[in-house]
Amino acid sequence: MTTTEPMIAPSLLSADFAYLADEAARVEGSDWLHVDVMDAHFVPNLTIGAPVVKSLRKATDIPLDCHLMIDDPDRWAPEYAEVGAYNVTFHAEAAHNVTQTARAIKAAGAKAGLALKPGTPLEQYLDVLKEFDTLLVMTVEPGFGGQEFIEAMLPKIAAARAAVDSGHLQLVIEVDGGVNADTIEQAAAAGADCFVAGSAVYGADDPAEAVRRLRAQAAAARREL
Repeated sequence: MTTTEPMIAPSLLSADFAYLADEAARVEGSDWLHVDVMDAHFVPNLTIGAPVVKSLRKATDIPLDCHLMIDDPDRWAPEYAEVGAYNVTFHAEAAHNVTQTARAIKAAGAKAGLALKPGTPLEQYLDVLKEFDTLLVMTVEPGFGGQEFIEAMLPKIAAARAAVDSGHLQLVIEVDGGVNADTIEQAAAAGADCFVAGSAVYGADDPAEAVRRLRAQAAAARREL
């Protein structure tokens, strides 16, 4: 089981897009700031792209965790590293060559992450995870915020944790989808390191305090194991 401090990555998908700089400031103290990039092709929604990420980078010191829910990430992912993203995660289901794309992201100056939809088995990607810094386990179907956490993904998180703890991988295990005060302890107990939370943070009266509480909940769940 991981001994690192749990990380919280508030999702800007639940923020007010008209005031992204202000919304970033409201979650000061977060570990990462999760930026959902959607193209209305890979997922049925359209959000923001690289120019907004570039501007946001100038407005906050929180590392930007870009989650690309887009077609052809092999072509587009390195650009997000170039404009200042700390971590660039793309979907295995959309990529033509996950290893090549991971290396291109790193060459452009960012960490590389691989995202798996709920129906995508972890096992078929275990051999390539050595190329990555982050594994994003989706606990909802990607495309929209506000969905319920899929508990059936807990074994996938646990399997990823076992693979990392075997000593063959160095990965941040991130979970995204339906993470809130009622579900974060389950995800933490299964072995997740980083927790993407949207409405659970931005729907709170004090988003920064919500981040602190979620982090404390995850840490407590680990201690109980």
